[in-house]
Amino acid sequence: MFPRLRLRRLRYNPVVRDMVRETHIRKEDLIYPLFVVPGNGVKNEVKSMPDVYQMSIDVLVEESKEVRDLGIPAIILFGIPEHKDEMGSEAYDPEGIVQRAVRAIKKEVNDLVVITDVCMCEYTSHGHCGIVKDGEILNDETIELLAKEAITHVEAGADIVAPSDMMDGRVQAIRQGLDAKGYVKTPIMSYSVKYASGYYGPFRDAAESAPAFGDRRSHQMDIANTDEALREAKSDIEEGADIIMVKPAGPYLDVIRRVKENFNIPLAAYQVSGEYSMIKATGRLDWIDEERVMIESLVGIKRAGADMILTYFAKDVARLLDKQ
Repeated sequence: MFPRLRLRRLRYNPVVRDMVRETHIRKEDLIYPLFVVPGNGVKNEVKSMPDVYQMSIDVLVEESKEVRDLGIPAIILFGIPEHKDEMGSEAYDPEGIVQRAVRAIKKEVNDLVVITDVCMCEYTSHGHCGIVKDGEILNDETIELLAKEAITHVEAGADIVAPSDMMDGRVQAIRQGLDAKGYVKTPIMSYSVKYASGYYGPFRDAAESAPAFGDRRSHQMDIANTDEALREAKSDIEEGADIIMVKPAGPYLDVIRRVKENFNIPLAAYQVSGEYSMIKATGRLDWIDEERVMIESLVGIKRAGADMILTYFAKDVARLLDKQ
């Protein structure tokens, strides 16, 4: 007890503070999201996401080289097709935008892990995550197409596929489809716990995937539920997920902690567009120290239990770590 016990003793010296630090952010923790669009020489900044761009494949390849050279081990790709239709057919077209991007990246940057987002909302004319009939998103018909999409991504060279649609049974369908094609070594990173969140707004600008009607609450989770998160994670693990994910991250640190405590499996967390854009916007207004809050937000996610973090800050973090 005080005065013999003085907890500040380990805080006075900055070197000692670093020595006793419990949670560390490493480059190996980071996954960098990228958006690919048709064309050549295209690099369009997303208005609601400063320093985030839609890039054509040629630009994306150069960006991937920079990511690799910074020591970031992995990217995740989101595609914006040239044409959209009700069936989202370019999602599972072997010559689709993501499939071509994967081939180009793996040809030039083969030591970078390429993860592909497996969903249909970017590819459908109605902006929903599956086949729609009479206003309803059809589950079983959709997962057949998601499995086809995942297979074409892996055939193109994707290292990991990441289904984000939240349809029931999609992990099992993808696992069975990949195994049947001989891709038994390809991991699945499942968006197991994905909430119907208001934090996705800027992403929908970047991916051009806002729903034309209604919302996604019939398949994405209710923001108030945590027991359900455990059921979703358990189901995906049993169906064959190798990595599970919680999305968003910052507002759901309690969920990250519960999932990590209940399942001995690698856990990813997605610091989503709204989280990123709020920090960027307030930093540019000089209301906060952007760099400091960036790191604090990521440390919080890691401290909650995430093993890896998908974040638009990945390059900024890598450069900051190089300075230390």
